[in-house]
Amino acid sequence: MQPQTIAVSPVAPPVMVGGEIPLIDVTDFLAGRPGAAEVAAAQLRFAFENVGFYYLAGHGIPQSLIDTAYAEAARFHALPVETKLAVKVDEHTIGYMPIPAKAPPNAAAQGKKPSQNEAYFLRREKAPDHPDVVSNRRFHVMNKWPDEAAIPGFRANVLGYMGAMEALCRKLVRLYALALDLPANHFDESFAEPHMILRMSRYPAIDAADEAVNSLVPHTDSGFMTLLPPNKVQGLEIQLPDGRWLAAPGVEGAFVVNGGDILHRWTNEHFLSTPHRVRNLSGGLRYAVPFFCDPNHDTVIDCLPTCRSEAEPAKYPPIKMGDYALWFAAQRYEHMAKVKTPTEAEVAPGARATSRWQS
Repeated sequence: MQPQTIAVSPVAPPVMVGGEIPLIDVTDFLAGRPGAAEVAAAQLRFAFENVGFYYLAGHGIPQSLIDTAYAEAARFHALPVETKLAVKVDEHTIGYMPIPAKAPPNAAAQGKKPSQNEAYFLRREKAPDHPDVVSNRRFHVMNKWPDEAAIPGFRANVLGYMGAMEALCRKLVRLYALALDLPANHFDESFAEPHMILRMSRYPAIDAADEAVNSLVPHTDSGFMTLLPPNKVQGLEIQLPDGRWLAAPGVEGAFVVNGGDILHRWTNEHFLSTPHRVRNLSGGLRYAVPFFCDPNHDTVIDCLPTCRSEAEPAKYPPIKMGDYALWFAAQRYEHMAKVKTPTEAEVAPGARATSRWQS
C-alpha cells in the first residue's frame, strides 16, 4: 500500500531556541508513534517558511559517534601539510582544500578577505571497479584517503559516521514530503542513494575587530539538507529574515539543520535557503563536520506540484541535480573555476548568484 498524504494542519509553533530558531524533536516520529509525523511535518514547514533553519532533537545519532567525527577531523588536520596536500582537492571536490589564497570576486569587490578555514571533503565511498569510477563521472569517483599508517582507523571511523547520517537523512526526507502536502514516499526514489558530502573543517581564531574577515563568508548552501552536529565551540551565525545576524546558540545533543538552494528552487521559493556564516571568535581552534544530503544527481529538480498553480507558475526551469551541483561548485571554489558548466541562463534565470559565492 502506498503511503498516504497527511494533511498538515496548523499545530502549536515549535519551541524557539534563542527566540528565533525552531526546535523539532523527532523522537516519536522515528519511533513510528501515531500522529508524530503530522506534528513534526507541521513544525518543519513552519521552520522553512519562516527561518530556513531548525534544531533537530531526538535524531538517534549516538553522541559517541558525533564525538568520534570531531576527533577524526582534528586528527586529520593535525597531519603534516605535505601529507594533506598528497590528497589535495580535485575537480570532483574530493580531498583537502587549504585556506584560500584569495577571496571570490564579489567578496573581494566588497573589500572582504578569504574565508579562514581549511577543509577535507569526502563523498560516497566507491570501489575502483564501480562504473562511475571507471567512467570518471563528475563527483562520483573514489575518495582520496590519507595513508592508513599516518592516521590508523580514520577511514573506518569516518565512514561509520557517514553511514549513520545517510540513514537518518533518508528517514527525514519523508517529513519534508509531508510538510509539502505530498505523499510521504514522494522523495524516496531520489534519496534511495543520495548524493552526500562530509566536509571536515578547521577554523583558526579570527580577530573580532576585523570586519573584513570571516571564518566562512556569508553564503547559502547549494542543496537540499545540511546537518551540523552539536558543537562545543560556537561560531555559526544565521541571517534572520529581518537582516539581523544571530549567533546560533548551542543546544546540547541537537543538530542544526538548514535547507539550501535546491530545496528553495524545488519548492518554488516556498521554503527558504537562508544565508549564514561562521566567525570563530573563541580564541582557539574550531572544528566542524557538516553533512550535506541531496537527491541523486539524475533527479530532475522541477517545481513540486503542490508549490505551483495558475496564479503562481514555476519560477525556475527544470534541471538535473548534477548539472546544478556542477554550476554551483564552479561559482564557489577556485579549483573548479575552469570546469565547463551550464550557463547562468540555463541554470537559474534571475538566480541569487552573488549570495552563493564563498571561498
